[in-house]
Amino acid sequence: MEPLKEDDPQVIGAYRLVCRIGAGGMGQVYLGESAAGQQVAVKVIRASVLDEDTRARFLLEVDSLKTVYGPFIAAFVAADAHADQPWLAVDYVAGPDLRTFVTQNGPLSLAETASLGALLAEGLTTVHDAGLLHRDLKPQNILLAQQGPKVIDFGLAVLAERRSTLTATGFVVGSVLCMPPEQARGEQQLDTAADVYSLGVVLLYAATGHYPYTGPTWQAVALRIEDPETPPDLAGLPSQFRPLITDMLALDAATRPTLTQVTAELVKVIRGCGLTAAQAKRLLGDRTPPLPTPSVAAPAEEPAEYPVYTPTLVDVAVQEDEGPADVPADSEDQDPQFGDEPGSEEESPETPAKEEQAPKPPATRPAAPRESSTSGVRLTAPLRIAESLRAAYAREARF
Repeated sequence: MEPLKEDDPQVIGAYRLVCRIGAGGMGQVYLGESAAGQQVAVKVIRASVLDEDTRARFLLEVDSLKTVYGPFIAAFVAADAHADQPWLAVDYVAGPDLRTFVTQNGPLSLAETASLGALLAEGLTTVHDAGLLHRDLKPQNILLAQQGPKVIDFGLAVLAERRSTLTATGFVVGSVLCMPPEQARGEQQLDTAADVYSLGVVLLYAATGHYPYTGPTWQAVALRIEDPETPPDLAGLPSQFRPLITDMLALDAATRPTLTQVTAELVKVIRGCGLTAAQAKRLLGDRTPPLPTPSVAAPAEEPAEYPVYTPTLVDVAVQEDEGPADVPADSEDQDPQFGDEPGSEEESPETPAKEEQAPKPPATRPAAPRESSTSGVRLTAPLRIAESLRAAYAREARF
């Protein structure tokens, strides 16, 4: 993953872009996040390659993904093929592609490779049942995740019965390293056997880290694929896989096994390892821990417009009846009730004149008695009476 660049869009459709997660011949792939936090892979067509042919091929990819479904297919989420920058969003898979994983960690084990092949065969069966061919199955288009592999990038998928292509005559489209001979020759009428060949190449790469044919240019590779005198390079392939992968890479498409036969043979290999198919799938998933996934940064918390309110128990009657405490008796705002507090001395006819009396300290408001409540709130006389009645009732109650 790479951070966004200055010329990258910040928002595509309903998704805020987080970072770059890959690139292809037609466009850039970003990690996007919806307002609710759902993460998707957003593929955006590059303006430099946007022409009628590219837009038509992109429309085909969108239509293909709307048709295909299954546990091993990265599901369609949303798209806008008619936008100025056409885009497509699919489920984000937090795992590396097969080529990256093998490059960094080495080939898969026997059981892991067999499980990968069996699961991919089931995924391709879903594609074929929808009347489609993938036509570009390769290690880069297979993502490894704990719940199982996912097939992505249906940019070259076509209807099985289609009689025309979106490419010029004689122009080869797809990854030549994983391409069957009939596709390398430019044949347009392909069938499911083409995807079986590509799956054989993927399994060879997963088990050995190399392809069946290589060369300095794509033309040289295509010539070797078509040449019946040049057998595929199976060096390092475990003997348990040799018969099956040899048949899958057959020059004659009619002699290749079906996906159902491929699944059955790979399950036999898994059982030969002393495992069930489910155990091998878990083994493959445990080998590929999820990638750390960044997220859209949370917006900075705005300061509160109003001070935080902290509820406090206040006896309003105290303030209304008694007023503020410690107010001097000679204050202009003195509460008139203070002059007749219980226990205060009143003047009588026998009392000497004020100027003959000894000076007294300024009168202050007597402190109201505190209740033994844990809240520490002063109660007025009515509330104290109510509290006494409640306590008396509680003592005599039978419940």
